Amino acid sequence: MSVTSLQDLRRIAEAVGHLRGQTVQDVEVRSDCRSLRITLTDGQILLVSVITDESGKARLDVDLLHPLVEAAAQGQLEVSFDGDGN
Repeated sequence: MSVTSLQDLRRIAEAVGHLRGQTVQDVEVRSDCRSLRITLTDGQILLVSVITDESGKARLDVDLLHPLVEAAAQGQLEVSFDGDGN
């Protein structure tokens, strides 16, 4: 059994805390049970994964992904390049 650092536990608790009051739309588990994907009705996605480092030690990783629409609402611009060099 491995020990998770306090910093990792705080980061995980913060990501999961964002789920409070949210409605879950879908839950997917990878066939090898190394990742869990929770999709919320507002478009956010919570990813819970087990990642193995170079030494073979497993650690828990949690990411809360926000929909791209939110980024556009915050004033970010999408710029495309045609790639012809002119």
